Amino acid sequence: MREDNLLCLHKKSFIKTTDSNHDEKVYPNLAEGLVLTGIDQLWVADITYIRLLKEFIYLAVVLDAFSRRCIGWALSRTLETEVALEALNIALGCRRVKPGLVHHSDRGVQYASGQFSMSRTGNPYDNAKAESFIKTLKMEEVYLYEYENIEEAYSRIGEFIEQVYNQKRLHSSLGYVPPAEFEQLLFRSKIA
Repeated sequence: MREDNLLCLHKKSFIKTTDSNHDEKVYPNLAEGLVLTGIDQLWVADITYIRLLKEFIYLAVVLDAFSRRCIGWALSRTLETEVALEALNIALGCRRVKPGLVHHSDRGVQYASGQFSMSRTGNPYDNAKAESFIKTLKMEEVYLYEYENIEEAYSRIGEFIEQVYNQKRLHSSLGYVPPAEFEQLLFRSKIA
């Protein structure tokens, strides 16, 4: 973008999706101080809203923190625990996980369950990889289109996640390769 003298403009709309003022038990932050050496050690999760022409829907995502790959996602018309669990179940269905995997989220009521690790109060850095993914998704896909309905949003967002973000989008933190390629390189280096 610098070479072509282009600027990136950011929209500044905000709808609160994290309700950390709840009476549910708050679970410990297991991600704090965790040193990652491979995939499927730490998964990070978050929820955001997506504006349709006549309503809002909610997107829950699960990313592998080491490879930055989005491994589970779900859309819902409601901001309930089920959308977070659906994204987690999709991730579990596509990966072979071993004991010790940490699933980490913010402190929202959707994640107030023994199955989740939570961020510290008021610390945005704990879940930064998931929040960065959502920012990328919104800037490169969601803000560019006006989805008419949830089906159109599901199709376009799914295509962006699976075909663009995971397969083509380069990440400086991964040596300028996309997440899927990064995971393939990890796998090849283990068998070599």
